[in-house]
Amino acid sequence: MNGEVLNIHNYQESVIKSGIKRLTLTDFRNYAYLRLNTGLNPIVITGENGTGKTNILEAVSFLTPGRGLRSARLTDIRRISPALVANDYTPGNTSWAVSSVVCINDDDTEIGTGVESSYRDSSEETRTYDRRIVKINGQKTTSQSDLGKYISAIWLTPQMDRLFRGGSQPRRSFLDRLVYAFDIEHAKRTANFEHLYKEWVQLIKTGKTDNYWLSSIEEEMSAIGVAIAAARREQIARLNTFIKNDPDDVFPNVELSLEGTIEQMLDTRPAIDVEDYYISSLQKQRNNVLYSDSIDGVNRTDFKVFYKKKRMPAELCSTGEQKSLLISIILAQTKCQTIAKGFPPVLLLDEVVAHLDDAKREALLQKIRDLNIQAWITSTDPDLFVSMRPNSQFFEVSNNQIYER
Repeated sequence: MNGEVLNIHNYQESVIKSGIKRLTLTDFRNYAYLRLNTGLNPIVITGENGTGKTNILEAVSFLTPGRGLRSARLTDIRRISPALVANDYTPGNTSWAVSSVVCINDDDTEIGTGVESSYRDSSEETRTYDRRIVKINGQKTTSQSDLGKYISAIWLTPQMDRLFRGGSQPRRSFLDRLVYAFDIEHAKRTANFEHLYKEWVQLIKTGKTDNYWLSSIEEEMSAIGVAIAAARREQIARLNTFIKNDPDDVFPNVELSLEGTIEQMLDTRPAIDVEDYYISSLQKQRNNVLYSDSIDGVNRTDFKVFYKKKRMPAELCSTGEQKSLLISIILAQTKCQTIAKGFPPVLLLDEVVAHLDDAKREALLQKIRDLNIQAWITSTDPDLFVSMRPNSQFFEVSNNQIYER
């Protein structure tokens, strides 16, 4: 960016059209089979509550690294028909699949993900093991992070309306998703850290306190943890610079920061010193695990947002203001990513216009058009999106089917 102010017309000329051209769901939530052929323009999905609109957005979110917009367990996503429920059936096969054709600059790639069930016999019982698989152009790949080469997504859901008033974990996850777009290995690092942390806690709580074993885990945790902290700091700095030089004309101007010991230490100390500190800190906190899971580290970092005009932290703002602050961050991320990576993220906006007045709703829809991006938008009221008609696709969901309108 080099500090220049972004001109929206120059931005439009530089945007590479990208997004999903075809989406196919198999045994996903309420859909036995669903296929949508879409353009790269905005997509508006309407229908009554409970008809499965959000399920379609969730399916798209699984085409990116991570656990999707609901953070659901893989076994909870498999479709269960009413007939099976009526017979008190507990399914042994939990497989489901999402596949798509994604496009970047006229280059199409087939990507997909889902759950594959495997069976392992023991002397006493047969157990089912479910694992997520990823395919790129029909070939299995070993890492979810490979999906980030072809698509990224940002989402807003009704559950996020209180993002700033609850615990830090959802805010941390929101920030990490912003990082994924610029650092596709970040998803792998956060997953590895979570796995190591659980193993470390379990070893201590079960009394298996072999010092060599624990020290080995702590060294690995510290190295990965510092890399996570560094990536978060870089993303915060990137967005703050962009927001300062290209403030939004409608949605609030924000300032982002991190509250975390490791992140803050990286402001003044080299990474190798911070790693040494992290190792020492984990060793000193071993006994604390027996009484509390609140162990200081990157798994406790908080993502803070400040409303600059009102000089007020986001958690003290109204619900409508908090929604506007989130939209400001997402708009900045979209423009910043497009300039840096050459293609924009897909926006997944579930009931996004709730808590927005008419002016802000129309401003958001206009910005989606100006940014020339693919956004998947759900609502119960299609009349709220009349202004989107000329350059968008409209679908209606009913009875586990979807119809273009």
